[in-house]
Amino acid sequence: MHECDALHTASVPVHEVFQGQTAWEGVVEVFDLIGHPKAKRCYAWTYGEPEEFITVLEIPPVTDAQSAVKVGVAHQIKKARK
Repeated sequence: MHECDALHTASVPVHEVFQGQTAWEGVVEVFDLIGHPKAKRCYAWTYGEPEEFITVLEIPPVTDAQSAVKVGVAHQIKKARK
């Protein structure tokens, strides 16, 4: 997907709350990227019905699994409003 090799390094539970309600809860898969020009890490999970695969590169403001989910959920909310 990001045209580089990846090594799975962790599975991290994340619970993201938006406006007092659960926006997403599940496990984020963490991959170290090998040979990517901008990122050393990538986060991946599924979202919505039907399920979509979401991947987010570790590029600021994304610094960990929790912040990756925040960015990903915000993107999905904006996309749904269009």
